[in-house]
Amino acid sequence: MPASTDPVLERELAYYERLYGSYGVRHFAQPAVVEFRKYLVRRIRRFIAPDARVLSIGCGIGDTELLLAPHVAHVTGVDLSPTAIAEANRASARGGLTNVLFLERAWQNLSVAADPFDVVLSIFFLHHLADSQLDSFPSQLESLLRPGGLFYALEPSARRLSGFVGKLVVPRLMKKYQTPDERPLLPIRAAVPFRKAGFQVTTRWFDFLSTPLAGLFPAWPAGYRLSRRIDDGLTALPGVRALSSNFELIAQRPRMASPSST
Repeated sequence: MPASTDPVLERELAYYERLYGSYGVRHFAQPAVVEFRKYLVRRIRRFIAPDARVLSIGCGIGDTELLLAPHVAHVTGVDLSPTAIAEANRASARGGLTNVLFLERAWQNLSVAADPFDVVLSIFFLHHLADSQLDSFPSQLESLLRPGGLFYALEPSARRLSGFVGKLVVPRLMKKYQTPDERPLLPIRAAVPFRKAGFQVTTRWFDFLSTPLAGLFPAWPAGYRLSRRIDDGLTALPGVRALSSNFELIAQRPRMASPSST
């Protein structure tokens, strides 16, 4: 979420304070949800090196970041929710991790110009930004992400079949885990600001059934694993895959021109 005092930000922050102060932590600790996070971390590790220094924007309670930390040099997570950051720090202490730092802070207020990150993550974050904020986001990354560094995002798709079905079948559950101001994104729309900023961008369909199923049946890890295998087939089918639930955006920041090329 952007750093501001506007009404949208206040509503978003109030929602996440309620979420992480009540049922959210228990829900995210359920076996099927943990399976999703483990799979996500395996996907992320395909794109980054073991010696990477990672920044996660909108880290929440740090459940993805804590799973990633043993496989990289260091992870910094930032979030505006004090309740989320307190829980993330408690979980980090319980796990005995020494290469993780969680900060209650707006990501725009980080000052790392002398030592930028190798990788920046945003998991279900970009779809909370207004169009103008999304358009300026890649240029704002320049102070945080080293030249040649990688940005990875996972976002809900605007054409997701699961969202349409969910609103018809379980509307209360959809409202429970979605804020009033968020909106899903089209991959092509999300990629445009990064391409304009010179990033090399790839978008990939992530899943069709598995993440929604983890939300519906969070105590059923075998269901997640089965649906994940089905997803590998569905997300490869032309036409059908356009109805996928979520997509990845992987963007590499351009490297600085060498003196010989200028």
